[in-house]
Amino acid sequence: MNSDSILILGTGALATLFAARLAAADVFITMLGTWPEGLAALSEKGVRVDGDDRAFHVHATDNPAECKGIRFALVLVKAWQTERAAHQLSGCLAEDGVALTLQNGLGNDTVLAWTLGLPRVARGVITLGATLLAPGLVCLGGVGTVSLESHPRLSPLKEMIHRAGFVVNVVSDLQSLVWSKLAVSSAINPLTALLRVKNGELLELPSARALMGELARETAAVAKTLGVVLPFPGPELTAEEVAQRTAENQSSMLQDVLRGAPTEIDAINGAVVRLAEENNLKVPVNRTVWSLVKAIPVRGKIKT
Repeated sequence: MNSDSILILGTGALATLFAARLAAADVFITMLGTWPEGLAALSEKGVRVDGDDRAFHVHATDNPAECKGIRFALVLVKAWQTERAAHQLSGCLAEDGVALTLQNGLGNDTVLAWTLGLPRVARGVITLGATLLAPGLVCLGGVGTVSLESHPRLSPLKEMIHRAGFVVNVVSDLQSLVWSKLAVSSAINPLTALLRVKNGELLELPSARALMGELARETAAVAKTLGVVLPFPGPELTAEEVAQRTAENQSSMLQDVLRGAPTEIDAINGAVVRLAEENNLKVPVNRTVWSLVKAIPVRGKIKT
């Protein structure tokens, strides 16, 4: 495959958004997934962003053998699908290639590195959202940035992402951004999923707003114990600001629950609980919402 080629693992909202923008920037995109209806729609209609009449061709497949030799991969599957993605990548990622995880939650890079090796894995944090309106059709959920850790193999991929219209930064302390996003995600996502409301509605419900603050403070306390310095003084205020800025968004966890699919709760609030336990901290609100979201039945077809 030529240098302007990217393999995207996943066919969901963010995978579709990145595919559409990158394809519009003349990057050849292969999307590797397991959702039959999604793959069929992508092959037939391409990828589209709501409000733009254009459709862009991508190669959609469920066969990793069709992706052999790829140098650059974006991992945009759900956190609970990362181990499968790692095994798929092991058969198609070039020895000098790199897989960039832009997923939610903690630990995805570690799972990838177990199979691919540390030199072939890089991390990033994104602060934009998207909603899948139909297979291959995505709605942007607000502007944001793509922050990447420094990695010797990332420069060409960074340039392609930038060319696709994303704001891209290389940062010296990605861990701070990872935990900043976790503090916000652990506060907003489970509550929207449990209450079936958009982000902004959490601010209109006094009890939900109070719980959001408790969740953010608990997560920030774990980060502090681990030596992570967050870039904001008040995690609850930051969570409220994000909820206000993304008021009309359905969180990714709410989208999962509404379609009856598994959620990323284990990689978000579950990760906070596990790390708190390892450091003798109490995070009762995170533990409660973790248990409640895990109790929601899984019924629907899984889109990946």
